[in-house]
Amino acid sequence: MDDARAPASALPDGKLPKLAIVILNFRTPRLVNDCLDSLRDQVGPGVAVLVVDNASNDGSPASIRAFLQQRSYGWARVVESPVNGGFAAGNNVGIRAIDANAYLLLNSDTIVRPGAVEKLCQALEDYPTAGLIVPRTESLDGRFDRNAFVTPRPISEFVRGAKIGVFSRLLRRFDVIAELPTTSFEPEWVGFCAVVIRRAVIDQVGLLDERFFMYYEDVDYCMRVREAGFSIRYCPEARVVHLLGGSSGLTSANGVEKRAARYLYEARARFFAKHYGRPGLVAANVAFSAGYAVSRARSLVTKKTAGHREREPLDVWINTWAPFRPYTHPGGRS
Repeated sequence: MDDARAPASALPDGKLPKLAIVILNFRTPRLVNDCLDSLRDQVGPGVAVLVVDNASNDGSPASIRAFLQQRSYGWARVVESPVNGGFAAGNNVGIRAIDANAYLLLNSDTIVRPGAVEKLCQALEDYPTAGLIVPRTESLDGRFDRNAFVTPRPISEFVRGAKIGVFSRLLRRFDVIAELPTTSFEPEWVGFCAVVIRRAVIDQVGLLDERFFMYYEDVDYCMRVREAGFSIRYCPEARVVHLLGGSSGLTSANGVEKRAARYLYEARARFFAKHYGRPGLVAANVAFSAGYAVSRARSLVTKKTAGHREREPLDVWINTWAPFRPYTHPGGRS
């Protein structure tokens, strides 16, 4: 993975931006425009905005540029990636495109609540040892959307597979979906739909691992950040709406989750192999299978589905060897 960045100032006075906001787009120009509108009154001196188009090939760059011109948003510009390398690679394109003291990565399906940018910048000053800072994410109507978690371990896969409260309580320290404080705290890992990364982290840890096309790149990066001695800070005073990937189509009308894309399971396998070795990956698969068996037995008795993805017990095993094969990006990169 190439961690080199091409420094480029986006400020008229030539000074380094204190914050560069990177919005990643893949065929969602209307969502990007809404996100840009939400930033209109929050982009002041020292803040730059880049939209990275991840090789949408649908006219997105021209559409977004036309919107910027129509709205007179001279504070934002569009950067085009020649290939769709995935979530990590697309964000890395934005980070490489501009040198800044910190970066706010935003999904296209986010809307930044008023004052959030200022609060996140203040948090950078208030928590100097925090390498990553995340806002509270919520639905459009203000309902809490979880974006801070416990680091997955092989035993965590048993809890995820079982989906039974008694095991979640007995194995609470290994449950990724742990109860969260309502005030600022230091989580183990956070979702990257909206996250601030301090420049010092990138200088020391590097960029996001592009071998993750989508999913698990955030927990992988959080582990690397914490191993490097930085903390992670949850900042609920800053609020960002997350529309929860409305275009992903993973959930069907009856509430049963559809079969996930192969790259999710490849990313899962790569994560466990990278951080726990091949034995850890196999242990994670065995743990999930055991938990799923318990869940399935309960479903047969109660006649209620546990909500696993279609063919998930099979898919976790099919992709076991993904981390050890020559790597090919689903988006066309090798």
